[in-house]
Amino acid sequence: MNPLSRAASRPFLTLALLLGTAFPALGQDHVAPEDVGMSTERLERLTTVWEGYVESRALPGAVIRVQRRGHVVYERAFGYRDMEAGDRQQTDDIFRIASQTKAIVSAAIMILQEEGKLVIQDPVGLHLTEFMETTVAVEDGDGAYTVVPAERPVTIRDLLTHTAGVGYGGGLPEDRWAEAGIQGWYFADREEPIRETVRRMADLPFQAQPGERFVYGYSTDILGAVVEVASEMSLDAYLRSRIFEPLGMSDTHFYLPRSERDRLAVVYRGSRDGPLERSPEGRGMRGQGLYVDGPRSSFSGGAGLLSTARDYSRFLQAILDGGVLDGVRILSPKSVEIMTENHVGDLLGPGVGFGLGFQVVRDLGARGTLGSSGEFSWGGAYHSVYWGDFTEDLVVTYFTQLLPAPARDDHARLRTLVYQALTESYAER
Repeated sequence: MNPLSRAASRPFLTLALLLGTAFPALGQDHVAPEDVGMSTERLERLTTVWEGYVESRALPGAVIRVQRRGHVVYERAFGYRDMEAGDRQQTDDIFRIASQTKAIVSAAIMILQEEGKLVIQDPVGLHLTEFMETTVAVEDGDGAYTVVPAERPVTIRDLLTHTAGVGYGGGLPEDRWAEAGIQGWYFADREEPIRETVRRMADLPFQAQPGERFVYGYSTDILGAVVEVASEMSLDAYLRSRIFEPLGMSDTHFYLPRSERDRLAVVYRGSRDGPLERSPEGRGMRGQGLYVDGPRSSFSGGAGLLSTARDYSRFLQAILDGGVLDGVRILSPKSVEIMTENHVGDLLGPGVGFGLGFQVVRDLGARGTLGSSGEFSWGGAYHSVYWGDFTEDLVVTYFTQLLPAPARDDHARLRTLVYQALTESYAER
């Protein structure tokens, strides 16, 4: 049983779903942890550990936000937005969320389905005609490859589950993708609109046959183009009208308003043994990027958004509560249910699967870390991570800006320190 369905067996949530609202979000106000079955004293262990990360220069800065039953029980900023300037991190600072963009664009696809503008079983080619017939690179046995036709059309569902076979311009056909200038996930410096970039992707060989493997890459950027065609709006405008404005996500953007540049956290480079280094100015995914002064032309559905911990937590809370927040519904409970079911069998390995935009936990014991079966999660390239736990009515959002981030154990400790702060579990209710 999907945990959304299982959670609905709790009387308070059943009543909330019948009334068309979630219980008890109430504006995501801050409450004492003890009011919702958590411990203030135990949550403060997060503070101690993260202050240690900053003091040891393992992390430049970070924001942690924890919500239970729709209420904020822990929200802290640590370290520095800009270490060199001595600018302390604030809870409302803006971060590059990279692949955390994918869940939002996946939700937009589901909204379009609810509006009757597409069906996720559709071939992508019904909306982007160039994708009706695609090709795949196949090893030829001599260290090279041949290009063969795809065995079937790629579907929207393939893109949502990352089983379309399209990567980030690597693998066997990387020479063709490099020649086309489409590699890596950073698009903020492109003058070319995303619809045109995606149009060119369709002419390049993919890494696997549709449905054959989990291949992480441009699938959600292609979905962004589907959103534009199906909605007859830019991806930016559609997300703003259907998700950001309804949920009060006023600090989520593809390109930052110039007046807010001093809220954008600086990107740092981590190493195993050396000190943190400030990433270079200018373009590129390993630099500070052109999110303020760039061309503002390419809306990357796979990795382009900027956001705050508050904004992203509001999106996650809406998903956790069956598609509604503060009485505003963006999705039906059934859409959320199918988004958070596993669609890829055993392709991701022990205990985990992938839904429509989220990784999901299939077997908690097989995964081997604290959490709950049915939990949905993902993260971003700058070392951010999030998860939502239906069983424990819990949302956790963690933002930092560190790329690369080798030999860091903060994600594992975050999970442990959040769950050890529970004094009441809903798992047996």
